[in-house]
Amino acid sequence: MIEVKTRAAPTDYSAENGVFMRPNDTARTWVHDAITRLEQEAARSADTHLLKLDIARFPGIDFYFKDESSHPTGSLKHRLARSLFLYALCNGRLQEGQSVIDASSGSTAISEAWFARLLGLKFTAVMPDCTTPRKISVLQALGAECDLVPAGVDASQHARASAAAQSACYLDQFGLAERATDWRGNNNIAESILSQMQKESNPVPAWIVCGAGTGGTSATIGRYLRYRRLPTRLCVAEPLDGAFAQAWQTRTITETKPCNTLIEGIGRSHVEPGFLFDVVDKVIEVGDADSCAAAWLLEQLLGRRYGGSSGTNLIACLQLAEAMRDRGETGSIVSLLCDRGERYEQTLFDRQWLAKHGIGLEPSLEQLRRRIESPDLKSS
Repeated sequence: MIEVKTRAAPTDYSAENGVFMRPNDTARTWVHDAITRLEQEAARSADTHLLKLDIARFPGIDFYFKDESSHPTGSLKHRLARSLFLYALCNGRLQEGQSVIDASSGSTAISEAWFARLLGLKFTAVMPDCTTPRKISVLQALGAECDLVPAGVDASQHARASAAAQSACYLDQFGLAERATDWRGNNNIAESILSQMQKESNPVPAWIVCGAGTGGTSATIGRYLRYRRLPTRLCVAEPLDGAFAQAWQTRTITETKPCNTLIEGIGRSHVEPGFLFDVVDKVIEVGDADSCAAAWLLEQLLGRRYGGSSGTNLIACLQLAEAMRDRGETGSIVSLLCDRGERYEQTLFDRQWLAKHGIGLEPSLEQLRRRIESPDLKSS
């Protein structure tokens, strides 16, 4: 008779549903659950709308704007925040009960706070002490804490140090934006755009236009266009005196510029790690007055308010379209509506605030109307 010996489970194992798990496997169960929640949220959010804008001044050239403001958190940064949390989870940097920290005073912080609440995690946004009370109240309503730092203090460095001191997870939007997003697909913004364009008259755009804050969006779009072997070119719309424009021309990653733009979310004083020079085909600089006027015009054309960076994108689209028209070219141009304009009611959509900052709205708005012949505009 053969004697069968059985072994008791090691003391560092725990039984769950008939499966022995090490303590760190229990922690992984939470990570798996967190990833599932993020995937469920992505499925519920579906996709953002692609709006077509017909401008009679440009026959044969179709304009499309992807409305990223329709995300649950109201901006393009909803995609980035989801990607940053997934990246942290899949790299073993984020565990159950761990606090989360990042440096942002705008749309990214709002989106990160929203996802932190979804996962039951504490979130702290490090931001300048000049941040408007309205933004602070929005973040606090989402359960976030706001760590205000004085002028001259690097918010990213402060956030990194705070995360290390608290054993928190530093999401690092500026350092990780370009690598956190799956640029090969997984319904990234480039794949989404091209999928929605399939039944249009000019399904492969001549140009895609976006801004650059972290550089993550331009990196994702530029990489995906090359991965799909498409002729579509990528243009980055940038405020005047931003570091990206000069650095793109010189390929100088250490380029710094005193960028004092009023347009939030884009325009940096230095080149962020996520900005990839070689996937960008053109950079167009746009003055703040034109960006603000274009944001006001978008409300008239589309019936909703969008932030200033959407106006910057519109101006770049018009410049590209004018060049195409002059060369006798036809095709399509796609850009982004980055965030909800309601966040800027006390700034960009306040005439007194604009005047205080030296922006004469009416001259720029009138010039823009003449440029596109607004009576012949229609949206669909």
